[in-house]
Amino acid sequence: MSWAAILILAVGTYAMKALGPVVLGRRVVPIRLQRLFLLLAVALLSALIALSTLADGARLTFDVPLVAGVSVAGIALLRKAPFVVVVILAATVAAGLRAF
Repeated sequence: MSWAAILILAVGTYAMKALGPVVLGRRVVPIRLQRLFLLLAVALLSALIALSTLADGARLTFDVPLVAGVSVAGIALLRKAPFVVVVILAATVAAGLRAF
């Protein structure tokens, strides 16, 4: 994924959030549409994480230390660990597996 694509997605996300109040004014967005926007943001973030973890240019790769580090970070986040702890755990696991 290129930086241009990331910037386009970021601008699109901010534009959607900014256009809502401008276009709708005081009208309320339907709850189903609000949920869709929330799920869309989660799906895009998940796709970016998956691509940056598993892609090497134009092909998929399976870098075991990297995948293990991201997995440990995910588990730590699910257990509501502080962000600093999540980063340290992920880095330690990935570095340990690379050294091994």
